[in-house]
Amino acid sequence: HETTSRKPPGLRLFKGAKALRNYQTLVLVLTFLAYTCFHMTRKITSIVKSELDPQTKVGSAWGRLHTRNSLNIGWSPFNTSDGSTLLGEIDVAFLAVYSLGMFFAGHLGDRMDLRIVLTIGMIGTAIFTALFGAGYWLNIHNFYYFLVFQMIAGLFQSSGWPSVVAVVGNWFGKSKRGLIMGIWNAHTSIGNISGSLLAASLLKFGWGWSFAIPSIIMALAGLVVFFFLPVSPDVMEIDIDDGEVNSDKDTAKEPLLEPGQEVKHKAIGFLEAWRIPGVAPFALCLFFSKLVAYTFLYWLPFYISHTPIGNEYLSDAMAGSLSTVFDVGGVLGGVLAGHISDRVNARAITAASFMYCAIPALFLYRTYGSMSMMSNICLMFITGMFVNGPYALITTAVSADLGTHSSLNGNSRALATVTAIIDGTGSVGAAIGPLLTGYISTESWSAVFTMLMAAALLAGLLLTHLVCAELRGKLSSNVSKVVANAQTTCSDQFHH
Repeated sequence: HETTSRKPPGLRLFKGAKALRNYQTLVLVLTFLAYTCFHMTRKITSIVKSELDPQTKVGSAWGRLHTRNSLNIGWSPFNTSDGSTLLGEIDVAFLAVYSLGMFFAGHLGDRMDLRIVLTIGMIGTAIFTALFGAGYWLNIHNFYYFLVFQMIAGLFQSSGWPSVVAVVGNWFGKSKRGLIMGIWNAHTSIGNISGSLLAASLLKFGWGWSFAIPSIIMALAGLVVFFFLPVSPDVMEIDIDDGEVNSDKDTAKEPLLEPGQEVKHKAIGFLEAWRIPGVAPFALCLFFSKLVAYTFLYWLPFYISHTPIGNEYLSDAMAGSLSTVFDVGGVLGGVLAGHISDRVNARAITAASFMYCAIPALFLYRTYGSMSMMSNICLMFITGMFVNGPYALITTAVSADLGTHSSLNGNSRALATVTAIIDGTGSVGAAIGPLLTGYISTESWSAVFTMLMAAALLAGLLLTHLVCAELRGKLSSNVSKVVANAQTTCSDQFHH
């Protein structure tokens, strides 16, 4: 991004020994804020679903909890017998455009100023999310109105992830990337939680407000990003060398190039990025991982409100608030996966282990989650931890690792493209999961969970080759250490 990025207009240059740390902190905070807002606006539709399509719920408890909605018959065209299917189609349309746009956004991000790309994505998302909610005040009941605006919002949303991962990857080295990005990736869950709580709390004023207020917040955050986000060390005149910073560009150095010569890396091609070792298996693993994660993202509040917990049905607002427990578990899962993968230096083994653990967690949540509120909370937390852990790891540390792979010979202009390929492929799965759930759930929620368990199994199996390679590497490394120690011991005894 050396030739395309500019210094943010609202940010002064940091100087001195702490300059690097100050910039890194600012980058983490602003990219965290940006993607929290993306997920906050993305979560709204799952909270509003039950308001648009108040399906018949068995038992008088539901009626007592919904006295304020005694006149609520939903919102046409979603309050018909195929309302769940229509809502599922809106989800898949959003995610289909999002995943398609992701590939172009990554390509664009490696060629343009990431700060501008991210700002346009945030403000565009805010505008079209607000227009979806405006259907409430404009009394619009045309399905295609909601479909089109949700698709355009998905297009703008697609610019977010490649941009923030590329910016963070520009500022941080590989040694502690898993832990740093695991903590940083909490923005996904924090965004889901804030979106759930905010949208649920605004439902009593009318579902349009659940879209309007988060959109205003996101637009304001977009302006903050535009004025203050530093895209890379080069743009801010910072040298990074093994964690040391030299902010004085005028220091006399032995020239490595002839005057006028300049090293320029070309942005990597789409097919070239696919050929980077590890990109394809991790991308396909994320396909199934996001299928599971996004089914929960879009359908968990709906599932909770339509499933008795301790023989009681919860209100839509209460179900939306309870669903945040899944995301709280996801925060811990992301941090754990990142930390463990750093300690053992094995991303594939960590991701595959979490996916395999998600299978019994899903089974237990479906089977015993409805026994009581406490069992639901505990099992939902554990499920969120195992489902979101590998999803967080692959979309952050793994993407950044592969985007700076040794085969690229130091070319940093592949980060956004590689991130887009991995997350774009995952987003195709994210589109398919909620769509299938819209159809399958009308017959059986048990069948939905069977689908999710099968997807988790496939996600783990797709990493088998990389897991075996990591295990072989660990084994050969340990053998080499044993041999070296034996040789040292023999040499010492010989000298004595």
